[in-house]
Amino acid sequence: MTVFVTGAAGFIGFHVSKNLLMKGRTVIGLDNLNNYYDRNLKLARLNLLREASQEYGSCFHFIEADIENDKAIFEVFHQYKPENVINLAAQAGVRYSILNPRAYLQSNLLGFGNLLEACRKHQVKHLVYASSSSVYGGNTKLPFSEKDGVDHPVSLYAASKKANELMAHSYSHLYNIPSTGLRFFTVYGPWGRPDMALFLFTKAMLNNEPIKVFNNGLMKRDFTYIDDISESIIRILDKPAIPNDKFNTSKPDPSTSWAPYRIFNIGNSNSVSLMAYIEAIEEALGVQAKKEFQPMQPGDVPATSSDTRNLEDWVGFRPSTPIKEGVGKFVTWYKNMYKV
Repeated sequence: MTVFVTGAAGFIGFHVSKNLLMKGRTVIGLDNLNNYYDRNLKLARLNLLREASQEYGSCFHFIEADIENDKAIFEVFHQYKPENVINLAAQAGVRYSILNPRAYLQSNLLGFGNLLEACRKHQVKHLVYASSSSVYGGNTKLPFSEKDGVDHPVSLYAASKKANELMAHSYSHLYNIPSTGLRFFTVYGPWGRPDMALFLFTKAMLNNEPIKVFNNGLMKRDFTYIDDISESIIRILDKPAIPNDKFNTSKPDPSTSWAPYRIFNIGNSNSVSLMAYIEAIEEALGVQAKKEFQPMQPGDVPATSSDTRNLEDWVGFRPSTPIKEGVGKFVTWYKNMYKV
């Protein structure tokens, strides 16, 4: 099986690509290696993917390009003829979308549209793409279910991910392309992004610097360990979306369709307070954090929690890594990576 993974040098893309290579699959990786965060971290991930392909006797090909570049995308499909596509390329970050909205319009909308067109013309067997728990926006009923309405985003990032789900549905309906959207809940773990809380907190605490604790520490998040995310993606990839023959158009379920289309939450089903998260980092580091309490940031929500029953019913798996275990693994990686 040949799998085209966009965002292959990114946090989730790296782990998914490595998992695929370990299973002996051919991976065509694409990434623009932009400077949103340290390019060297992305290059280090790519080196590990090349090593993994040699170790496991699989094939890894890398292309440096933007998904907004339709010619580059179509060339990949023409040359490698991937059977499946995992789209993990996107401009990430809720807060950055407030500062630079154009980047989200280009990557998350135009880029995703290019992928859909390529999937249509090359009749791929399954398109799996990253959505986000951010789509739940102003919803306050917890846990979040895929059956809930998601029409009130509180950031452009969230709106762009909701748009991806709508775009994918139209292509599934019109061109019979099996598509599955995955709403990730606060992913963390080794090789994570430097702009994410775990990375920022760990670095600051080791340097005896204060950490910014937003919403005065009253935030709650459904933190999901990266290995659970990767395992969920690959299991879903191997079980393409199919039409729901019981779909009721008078009472539509947003998570399914008469078309080959599915939406799944990928979360740990366990909302953890931000203060408990910080305590787990303190315990793993053996360092007491200096905290600067600050108000809620624009685009943030006070709490997230995932209902993952649909995921478990579909692939027989749900994320379950305890927060202390996951944080401990990240801290071990961080110390090794940065020679602390």
